[in-house]
Amino acid sequence: MDALDAKYPFFAAAREAVADAAVSLPELVAADAPAVERGRERVERALMDGTVESESGEFPGESDYDVQAELLSYPIARILVSLLDSEPAIEKYAAAEAATAVDRIRGDLATDDELRSVPTPTVALDDVLAEFDLADAVRPESSRSASAPDAGAPGRDPAHYRIDVGPYLRLTSPSWGESWRLVNRALADGAVRVSRGELLDALEAAVEERVREGLPFELAAGEGIAAELEEGVADLKRLLSERSYAGPIDVVAPELFPPCMTNLIEKAERGADLSPPESFALMAFLVGIGMTPDEVVAFCADTSLDAEGIRYQTEYLKDDRGTQYPPPTCETLANYGICHNEEDHMQVAADPLAYYEKRVAAADEVADWRDREDGDGERDGDEKEGDEREGHESAEAGGTPESGGAAESSGTATTDGAE
Repeated sequence: MDALDAKYPFFAAAREAVADAAVSLPELVAADAPAVERGRERVERALMDGTVESESGEFPGESDYDVQAELLSYPIARILVSLLDSEPAIEKYAAAEAATAVDRIRGDLATDDELRSVPTPTVALDDVLAEFDLADAVRPESSRSASAPDAGAPGRDPAHYRIDVGPYLRLTSPSWGESWRLVNRALADGAVRVSRGELLDALEAAVEERVREGLPFELAAGEGIAAELEEGVADLKRLLSERSYAGPIDVVAPELFPPCMTNLIEKAERGADLSPPESFALMAFLVGIGMTPDEVVAFCADTSLDAEGIRYQTEYLKDDRGTQYPPPTCETLANYGICHNEEDHMQVAADPLAYYEKRVAAADEVADWRDREDGDGERDGDEKEGDEREGHESAEAGGTPESGGAAESSGTATTDGAE
């Protein structure tokens, strides 16, 4: 096993490395090895902050954990999240693993060519595409087929790619925004034109699907490795209970929103697409303050966010699905370039909901946006959602027979199951 295996533990090579090492996970857990501590942190960070990077620093350069602990923490984390017995927790964990992996891939791809001659644990885009059986489905755009001046030259760091329409429809979703709908894409010879950043977004979906594959494990509570991990699972459940809000704030006062949320709303109002982390942060905040999916649709009616995407995210985040997770902390949002700590507000509260709650409590008088709308916004939002859904259905009708279903993923090996 090497550092690259530890960075991308869901790769086939990483699973083979664990199998070749013949490591016993039950023995590691019984010995309370560093991989167990790191596995617990991996799940905690996923559920609380949307990342699985260690708080001690990025792996491998800054992390306190060695290659073995980092790699083996992945199967242990999968066992822990299975024992939480919560479907939203599994989904959030898989999303955090994928987000962290793609952040690492972006960093690897940004490595200067001169540094690639040095033995550093980096992965090439071709390697990632091959890992997910996309080598033949994704091609750099040639200069002859490029229609934009920034298309870039084929070869090193092209700005745009062509992805076959079948994989495109499997790996993307119209819920990501209007620009992702097939009817709004440049389509030629059965391939969709995407930017480099959009290709990485699609790969993030492929990673998430692979991580999600096989979860939860069927483990008998109180027996074997599950019994050894009971204390860690109890700690995670207690942490979730403490971080989950007992009830929403249930007042919508946009003038009191945290600066980061106001910035995201203003960006969407200008017609700019929000990145997946930006969209998730905003939707989690709006649900957290007590807004229903219909109300969020109405609130965002004059923005770049589409009704179908809003409804998909807010339905997922609603409390009646199980544990309601708060939006990422200000520190995590800052890492994504979303929070800029305006007016040093991190000293006031550690996350957007807590900041907003303090502002509402301190205000002399608060006018609820829903009272101002007087119900009209919800009806408009429902009508808009119907139009969006019809457009998506017509787009899929023009696709290929492969257009349905989630991203395909390869079978799992030792790192994907409990021994």
